[in-house]
This record gives sequence, C-alpha cells and structure tokens, in this order.
Amino acid sequence: MKRRILLVDDDVAVLLTLKAVLELNHFDVQTAGSAAEAVQKLTSGVYDMVITDSRMETDDAGFHVIRAARQQAYQPATALLTAYPPRNMDWKHNGVQSLLVKPIGTQDLLRQIEALLVQQQDEKRAREIAGLGAPEKVGERREQKAS
Repeated sequence: MKRRILLVDDDVAVLLTLKAVLELNHFDVQTAGSAAEAVQKLTSGVYDMVITDSRMETDDAGFHVIRAARQQAYQPATALLTAYPPRNMDWKHNGVQSLLVKPIGTQDLLRQIEALLVQQQDEKRAREIAGLGAPEKVGERREQKAS
C-alpha cells in the first residue's frame, strides 16, 4: 500500500517537481497550492505525512498547515520545506518534526522522509501500547468511563 503525502507549496514548479519525484518513489501524493487548500484537504482525507512550504500567502502559512495537521486524529508526520531556515529552533515548538531545506537533493529528501515516517509509526505504536491512542480516542474513553 502506498503511503499518502500531502505536499503544499505555492510555487507550481517546486510542487510538480517534488510530486513527480515522490510518485516515482512509490508515494501517493496529493497537492495543495495554499495553506487554506491544505487545511481543507487535511480534514477531508487521511495522510501519512504533510510536507509544507513555510512561506506562501503569508510568511507563516506553513505553520498554519502544520498546526492543522497536528490536530488530525490520524496524526500525520510533519515536515516544513523552506529555503529560509530559521537560525533558532523555534520551528520545533510549532509541531514541526523535520526541517527540509531547499534546495534538497532527491536522495537526501527520500532518506529524511523515510526516517520521519518510521519515527512517526514508532510513536503511534508506543501510544497504542500505552493505551493513549489518538487525542480524540482518549477523550472518548473518558466519556465512556464516566457513563
């Protein structure tokens, strides 16, 4: 089964190039050209990973996409794609799990994506073993116990 990636960038050339590279490497890739479009797709689909440009319609549009991704019950891995990496580590405090700096070579991109997907899967398994599951499921369990 192909892993699904939501790729978000307002630069059509970057979007189509990365989409082609990822599809050639057996990913199912959906695209969005803005943060608003990405948020809509996040709520109507399920993705293993979200890769978003940081600067689109606003300088922090990518962080809006990341926050929306982190709120999804299916908990996708998240990566911020940027040509302007922050000098500090503030990006980690916004739910970003990985920083992909443009330009990025194909092999390096694929290696980082695979590593992040493995890490995300391991974290999901650990939460399941601990009985935590997705945030919504925890709330549902509390409601069921209270009944």
